[in-house]
Amino acid sequence: MILEPLAATTDGTTPGDLPGPLLTELTALYASNHEFFALSGDFPDAYNIRPEQVATALADELAQPSAEVLLGRSEGRLVGVVVTLAHHPDPADPDPWIGLLLVDAQVQRTGLGRRLATAVETRFRSADRAAVRLAVLDNNPKALAFWTALGYQLVDHRKDAQLDRPCTVLRKPL
Repeated sequence: MILEPLAATTDGTTPGDLPGPLLTELTALYASNHEFFALSGDFPDAYNIRPEQVATALADELAQPSAEVLLGRSEGRLVGVVVTLAHHPDPADPDPWIGLLLVDAQVQRTGLGRRLATAVETRFRSADRAAVRLAVLDNNPKALAFWTALGYQLVDHRKDAQLDRPCTVLRKPL
């Protein structure tokens, strides 16, 4: 598994003109996860995710301070995307966050999600971070089972800042 950062412009946003082949790969990966996006409501139509919507979503992610979008490749193929925050906007929260981890639906349940999560944890551990957090939508029991199987423990329940959705906050010491 290779993790490579998505290049950002100097103002921190995704270039408006992502190379066509990369945007095509990213759109296919996002579109393969229509079940997740139907739960999250992040796109108007989870069964018709378009390239310009993916480009906008990535630009919005990278507009946040300390955000990073990592592309997961296996055998040269894009198999996952991970969005991280090195510093949470709440200054009382010392931990970095995983904001999103998507694995191409065609290769889910093959260990790639675990490998992506482990690679991200290793990056944070290498940066001398003590733990990592994430929030799982309460209406997504599959994601909750995935993260708890990886050793993440419940630390809080709250609503997300963007869409006011109920979430379970998990934390894993590194």
